[in-house]
Amino acid sequence: MSHFKDLNYYYKVNFLAYLETYINQLFHDHAMHSDQTYEITILPGTNRDGEKEGFDRIVIRPGDTLSIVGPTGSGKSAFINDIEVLAQDDTVTGRTILMDDAEPPEEMVRDPAKKPIALLTQNTRVIADLTVARFLALHIRARETEAQQLVTRTVDLANEFTGEKIRETMRMSALSGGQTRSLLIADAILIGRTPILLLDEIENAGINKERVITCLREYQKAVIFVTHDPYLALITDRRIIMRNGAVSAVLEPQGDEREILATVSGMDTFLWDLREKIRRGDLISKSRDSPKKTGVYA
Repeated sequence: MSHFKDLNYYYKVNFLAYLETYINQLFHDHAMHSDQTYEITILPGTNRDGEKEGFDRIVIRPGDTLSIVGPTGSGKSAFINDIEVLAQDDTVTGRTILMDDAEPPEEMVRDPAKKPIALLTQNTRVIADLTVARFLALHIRARETEAQQLVTRTVDLANEFTGEKIRETMRMSALSGGQTRSLLIADAILIGRTPILLLDEIENAGINKERVITCLREYQKAVIFVTHDPYLALITDRRIIMRNGAVSAVLEPQGDEREILATVSGMDTFLWDLREKIRRGDLISKSRDSPKKTGVYA
């Protein structure tokens, strides 16, 4: 019987050691470049018909926000995947990604621990059955940073992004999709200090988009959103239009769009508040909870 106890202990210890390694890699330990900022340059590839994409180069600097829009199947996910893998004309699109106007070093391309990019998708889940505090502490320990204060700050920031409150004692496997992505975004900002974030359709996760964007700008993150959400598309600095597997245009907001954004922002805030009231079980009152009857609402 003691033999089996010893085996169980052996497997438990080794599983935890493996788990620490897994979490460190999952978050891409950015110790070598966490305080660095990068300028990304995207050189064009071709569309599905072999025709060159509709731009000469796209340069993304610290603090820039871009949205990628287009119909389903237009190549949005392939675009951010090219950035995530630091493509060198070696993917189906033929694009090339430069870091600080140069080919990225081989170790950055091949080693996730040295890649200054975090990709979060709508399917991002964490199966590790750890508490939120323990999960974050493992990542912090890899960076040799004071743990508890940073755990609390990260959870507090995540709770600014999600309407579903996260507690440090919660199990990671029990978090909702919105809670998980809010926590991972906060982790990338405060713990991993990832300079480049790629966010794929986070609007479906019940996240406070305006607060996320404001925070990313405050921390000078370069962030690219794949989105179908009009508000996200309008609030970003530039909008990349995808068609037939390629970039067909890069747009910058004009005066009319900025005026419309104020109205769309009010609509988005109204829907966020309404969602939270419904979640709490509140009854909705026409006189109290109806949006203001502006031109767009009317």
